[in-house]
Amino acid sequence: MAYEMTGKIKKIFDQQDFPSGFYKREFVVTTDEKFPQEVKLSCLKDKVAALDNFKEGDTVQVSFNVNGREWNEKYFVDLTAWKIEAAGAAAPQGPPVNEQVVPAEDPGDYTVDDEDIPF
Repeated sequence: MAYEMTGKIKKIFDQQDFPSGFYKREFVVTTDEKFPQEVKLSCLKDKVAALDNFKEGDTVQVSFNVNGREWNEKYFVDLTAWKIEAAGAAAPQGPPVNEQVVPAEDPGDYTVDDEDIPF
């Protein structure tokens, strides 16, 4: 499942390297809500480099997946970021569209007749 969140980076942790060749980097985002949440997310493998463009205090929009698993009758949830952008980054715009203003119709000599009720 894909989700998005906007908030301020509170903490960026050091990269974790594992003997299998797997590596990840975790970070915490504080959401922009009435009751802010501090959410820990992970970047895996090639997505780790995306964090190099940001520092603590930057406002970002994060696209992420929710991954759940069971191990020894315990359940775990990971939020795995796959895209991190500066918040408010504008999408590329296409060529300008020519908009023509259509003049309002002249109502002419219209009068309301109280005797002409539609029901």
